[in-house]
Amino acid sequence: MRVIIIGGGLAGLTAAYDLTRSGYETMVLEKDSVPGGMLASYNINGYSIEKYYHHLFESDGELRALIDELGLGDRLAWLRATTGYYTRGKVFSLDTPIQILKFPDLTFRDTLRLARFVMQSKRIEDPMPFDEVTARKWILESANHSIFDNFFVPLLKSKFGENMDRVSAAWLLSRINLRSNRGARGEKLGYICGGFENLINAVQRVVTDRGGVIRCNARVDRVTIEGGEVIGVEIEGSFIPSDAVISTIPPAMVLPKHGGVSKTSQHGSGTSIRYQGSVCLLIGLEERLMKDTYWLNIKPDAHFGAVIEHTNLLPPKNYGGDHLVYLTTYIHDASASLMTAREEEVAELYINTLGKLFPAFNKDRVLWWKLARDMCTAPIYETGYRKKILPYKAPIKNLYLAGIFSHPNYPERSMNGSIKAGLACARELVREVDERRTL
Repeated sequence: MRVIIIGGGLAGLTAAYDLTRSGYETMVLEKDSVPGGMLASYNINGYSIEKYYHHLFESDGELRALIDELGLGDRLAWLRATTGYYTRGKVFSLDTPIQILKFPDLTFRDTLRLARFVMQSKRIEDPMPFDEVTARKWILESANHSIFDNFFVPLLKSKFGENMDRVSAAWLLSRINLRSNRGARGEKLGYICGGFENLINAVQRVVTDRGGVIRCNARVDRVTIEGGEVIGVEIEGSFIPSDAVISTIPPAMVLPKHGGVSKTSQHGSGTSIRYQGSVCLLIGLEERLMKDTYWLNIKPDAHFGAVIEHTNLLPPKNYGGDHLVYLTTYIHDASASLMTAREEEVAELYINTLGKLFPAFNKDRVLWWKLARDMCTAPIYETGYRKKILPYKAPIKNLYLAGIFSHPNYPERSMNGSIKAGLACARELVREVDERRTL
């Protein structure tokens, strides 16, 4: 039985990994020049570094199991990650209780209320009942306006822009539980030494060793459907037959109204999930930008909402001495200037903005830069999102769906969620095939 998988990101590769283990003839079609999707990497000066920042959490059980299964467990390092908040022209660390108490944008009383709010949120084991409640309402009712305006608004605005008031409290509660599990000196994050490219390459090797095929630069134009049943896909006018298709791209791009949907289609039947994009500039510096902060949220209006100094997590010696810094923002409109401008213009804008935030920063010390842009990097987790999630089995025979839009990636998306979705979708396909064979 031949299965075609659209998309060579973590969900697609994991599905292929599981299907080839079960003996299925599997072909992965990836539109980019390398597999990995959002986990793809640059190769610079002899080292590998992800196009978008990544790390894993101790609770990422499926991801950790896959790393061990592929023999990469000895490369997984657990590292201390420090966080900060940029406000009033300075970086304020927020790793210890004392540092949090010194945060200037909250009064002492508000700081205590914020701590109580976080503890109250962490006690909620199941965030799903809050799917219909906005994050704004939950914060205002459980904390106060000052905490919402001075602490949460910059974070929500940076991530969701004009949609911030529509975001569900379920997402916020999940986020708090994920990111507030820290000790007295900060939280521990996991990273594969040598880069997550090692994970992608290892999965790719296993899939191909089992007879699977991974084709890059293969953008699917159309999922071909006849009589309510998938019969294959089309690429540049060529038809590739298949017995089943797993799609990991946004469902609206493959769920058709009439027999198939063009790759340029942005809307379709079957789902109302909206997406936001990302613009992420990675720069290599001769010297460090921040003393020890890994993740810095930016409060003032800027062209990016966060600064992630990767080499404050894993030292520069792993990257030929380069200091690596991500400058990132979310985009909610494909026509936004950050998406349409030339790469050189975006890089110059970001680097000049960095100089305004950090007067000691010398842009002449920038060794190189790389820009990644994509308009479908994350769903917008609006209230009522849970009802929009589609099952793995699509309403069209032999069509399956898995990705950042699947159940394991709500209330928050993650590498672990994509792996869970890929595995679950592959096993749903196998289960249905087995049922048909016994009839």
